[in-house]
Amino acid sequence: MGALRRFLRVIGALVLVIAIGVIGYMVIQGWSFLDALYMTVITISTVGYKEVGDLSTAGRIFSIVLIIGGVGIMFYAFTSVVQYIIEGNLEDVFRRGRMKDRISRLKDHIILCGYGRVGAEVGRVFAQEAVPFLVVDPDEKSIASAAEDGCLYLQGNAASDETLKEAGIGRARALVAAAGSDAINVFIVLSARGLRPDLFISARAGDQEAESKLKRAGADRTIYPHVLGGRRLAMLALRPLVTDFVDTALHSREAELILEGIKVGQGSPLASRSFREGRNSCGGAVILAVKKKDGNVLTNLTDETPDLTFELGDELVVLGTRDQLRALEGST
Repeated sequence: MGALRRFLRVIGALVLVIAIGVIGYMVIQGWSFLDALYMTVITISTVGYKEVGDLSTAGRIFSIVLIIGGVGIMFYAFTSVVQYIIEGNLEDVFRRGRMKDRISRLKDHIILCGYGRVGAEVGRVFAQEAVPFLVVDPDEKSIASAAEDGCLYLQGNAASDETLKEAGIGRARALVAAAGSDAINVFIVLSARGLRPDLFISARAGDQEAESKLKRAGADRTIYPHVLGGRRLAMLALRPLVTDFVDTALHSREAELILEGIKVGQGSPLASRSFREGRNSCGGAVILAVKKKDGNVLTNLTDETPDLTFELGDELVVLGTRDQLRALEGST
């Protein structure tokens, strides 16, 4: 960004010199704008073409001053442009333009705010799952790391409404607040919730106090990374086989059986059916839990589960193959 500002300052100085030259010749010599511009350009570029007309004494003095000031700026501007191109900055400008174009076409994506150790791991999982996502971070090193990992990125403050709008929050499916500071994550959640009341937001929390603030700010889910790590270590010691199976079902795209959350849509064989009827239509998949549209979650499912009829929009936790899950989901 420093090289770009320096480049723009040089171009601005050159434009200013040309403007002074044009105005000076128009006032002193009474020439037209085109004649004054032509005379200014041939003067500061020292090409030596014929003058537009005879110069008065004042015009000659003005030309001397213009040459002394303008030639140096002209040469410096030329060398700056060459240096800017050699250093690859011009390519960087085009790259940012292409990045903005790709961001503008994003739809149903996830906005990942923060690309530190936690954010980078979140991005790695999204990439493995082929989920479209965009990294937003104000730090140049974090953005460089995201670029090296092949992520779409936007350098800026994720707590800013303008940055979130540029990130396509109006078209996003979810937002993850994974900044290293609880205070920053609270502001990110507040801004995102203000712009999108219906957006699903998950956030990283450093302690219990931060968790309550994040939830008040509008986060749907919060998580303590160190607590999650401790629980996983405990489960590996207590139930290693179960933990390995769940990890494989959740994270491996090559696994035959996967654990997934789906929503009952149009064309689903479960729609408008009881649990018993629906279970027989699952093609071998196992329904582990149901979240109704009113928010009620049912986990102890049996054929006698009272009043359980699958409706459009119900969310299910299902264990099965990818083909089985696609068939159950239908089209939402």
